[in-house]
Amino acid sequence: MIVSLKLLKKALKGFIVMSDDLEKIATSLYSNSVPKAWESKSFVSLKPLASWIEDLTNRIKFINNWIENGTPEHYWISGFFFP
Repeated sequence: MIVSLKLLKKALKGFIVMSDDLEKIATSLYSNSVPKAWESKSFVSLKPLASWIEDLTNRIKFINNWIENGTPEHYWISGFFFP
């Protein structure tokens, strides 16, 4: 995500050529949907981009809390997998 967003920013500023993949990412961001390039490396979700980012942030916080504070008393099951 970070690399593709940095490349997209450069392409929009005209520093690099806009590739087909970057254009697809830009179109997805504009339409508030998760880009296919990100979707293929993430959890399954039907949420729009804004909700997906919020869910991703919560999952990262859950895992980081587990790493920093040890095993939690209860688990957020869909944080591991979302059927």
